[in-house]
Amino acid sequence: MFYEFRTYTCMPGKLPVVLRRFETVTLGLFDKHGLRRVTPVFTVALGEDNNEVKYVLEWASHEERERAWTAFRADPAWAAALAESEKDGPTVARIASELLAAAPFSLK
Repeated sequence: MFYEFRTYTCMPGKLPVVLRRFETVTLGLFDKHGLRRVTPVFTVALGEDNNEVKYVLEWASHEERERAWTAFRADPAWAAALAESEKDGPTVARIASELLAAAPFSLK
């Protein structure tokens, strides 16, 4: 089991667009394609960069992760939502993905 910590750095002024896309389309497609979110979708309430969206996914294997992300990205509903939300320009400047393993002593 491992975890994927994802951070989306939004283009200036585009955080509300990205959050709306998560709320209305992205999370439903995560469920459809087996992307298991183990945290809420976060924004930065206090800190240096308040233009980010963050969340954590849980994976059983790297193969599962690859299959799920491939299916998500190929879904016509995702392509349509992305195109619609970016009709006035790009919404995300950078996506960072970190694959994390839990320290053995921290598992309960």
